[in-house]
Amino acid sequence: MAEGRLRFGLLGCGMIARFHADALLRIENAVLVGVADVSASFAADFADKYGIVAYADYEAMLADPNIDAVCICTPSGLHKENALQALHAGKHVVLEKPMAFTAAEAAELEKAAEESGCVLTVVSQLRFSKDICWVKALMEENAFGTPVLCDLYMKYWRDPAYYAGSTWKGTRRFDGGALMNQGIHGVDILLYLAGNAKALYAKNRTHFHNIEVEDVSVAMLEFENGATGVIEASTCANPGFERRLEIIGTEGSVILVENRIEKLILGGETVISGSSEPIPCTASDPAAMGCELHVMQLQNFVSAVQNGSRLAVTAADGRRAVALIEEIYNFSENKGR
Repeated sequence: MAEGRLRFGLLGCGMIARFHADALLRIENAVLVGVADVSASFAADFADKYGIVAYADYEAMLADPNIDAVCICTPSGLHKENALQALHAGKHVVLEKPMAFTAAEAAELEKAAEESGCVLTVVSQLRFSKDICWVKALMEENAFGTPVLCDLYMKYWRDPAYYAGSTWKGTRRFDGGALMNQGIHGVDILLYLAGNAKALYAKNRTHFHNIEVEDVSVAMLEFENGATGVIEASTCANPGFERRLEIIGTEGSVILVENRIEKLILGGETVISGSSEPIPCTASDPAAMGCELHVMQLQNFVSAVQNGSRLAVTAADGRRAVALIEEIYNFSENKGR
């Protein structure tokens, strides 16, 4: 291995793991060393494809001094414990979303990272997209005036076979529902752009799928900036629709479809109206995306570890999204009946 490269291990060989592996191949100062999975045959096949080591188990990977950092791509319910193991072993961590199922668990991870001196980032690759960066800058400049409405719509589709073909998808212990699993990227971007929010009302239901968690979630929010808004999330909106995020202010507005600006109005003038570029969309297929934004986030992580550069997505960021979703769940359970 070339001197100066950050050496990665990959935990889990599911769908998202290949995005991490493909992204690491494109980063000059990173190298993927090996992989571990509860299925030895899955790990062996994955290792053969990428020309890397297949470890006997996760503990063997963490014991290897040739591993500097771990990408954790396991089912959501395992994220906290897997990350704690890595941090306690002195490994830096790239943790897939959600980082945990509760704000308290997320805070435990945040504290463990601080105590270990290791870098922990939570995957939120959409923050690196050009249009979202532009909208973030506009929000910081108060280009939209006083925010009035901040709304997020995530009307996705997951065929029943998506859940039936898995032992863990759709379970409360390992997966999470339409908001915690499929919707958390959108929630993170909403909070990233519009700021902190609290739930005023929420209702979760399981309408269509034979699963333990919600396939419909609706919440009304109040933001610290004074705006109100809604979140709608579903996995039973056949055939699936693009995520929409709308910020309406007294001096301008923006509508994001997935991570592209569809409409931008500033000072009464229409700056953008429509987009001719194709928009990658995971509304019905979670694998329908490229790894370009993962490359950008992983490069930021490598720079933070090697050079002390600013980490773009921190453990605190991951905790904030989990906290709002937990609040929505608790509101629905206790007050939304």
